[in-house]
Amino acid sequence: MAFNVDTFKSNFSDGGARPNLFSVMITAPTGITIPNGGQFEVKAAQIPSATIAQVDVPYFGRQIRVAGNRTFEPWTVTIFNRENFGIRNALEKWMETINSHVGNDSGAPAQSYKAEAIVQHFGKSSTALPIAEYKFMGLFPTEISTIELGWDTNDSIEEFTVTFAYDYWQHQDANAQIGVS
Repeated sequence: MAFNVDTFKSNFSDGGARPNLFSVMITAPTGITIPNGGQFEVKAAQIPSATIAQVDVPYFGRQIRVAGNRTFEPWTVTIFNRENFGIRNALEKWMETINSHVGNDSGAPAQSYKAEAIVQHFGKSSTALPIAEYKFMGLFPTEISTIELGWDTNDSIEEFTVTFAYDYWQHQDANAQIGVS
């Protein structure tokens, strides 16, 4: 196929998807209250990745490759901090229920501290409907980053990153309305 800029441009008649049109909502476990019903100011998040490992099977001096298990990388979210620390406090409390600072214990079964999160990706049109949605199942925080403080940091809002582990994600294509796991 020869290079044809008009063909290329016609594939982007809608201007292409934009990475800054998204929202994140986390449904926290019982006993944890995240402000605004779990929807808060997120600076950055990701549409999740997934990997299917390959299994090499030796056969007469050759390697035959077959599909292995699917794995999911941790998911990170960068959050703008509010002066009341409401979101950070809720996430710290969530981690405390998983493993306490002093007692180094939990006593809580996994189903009591795991939750769900949704990333919605929006189009540029004026409709409020997402063009894609990713739902994280069995989610819990594994790391809350530091908040950098400094006298030379003017005209900015504090932010911190939270890393979550999760069991799996589901993709909902808003155009096709078909769920894929």
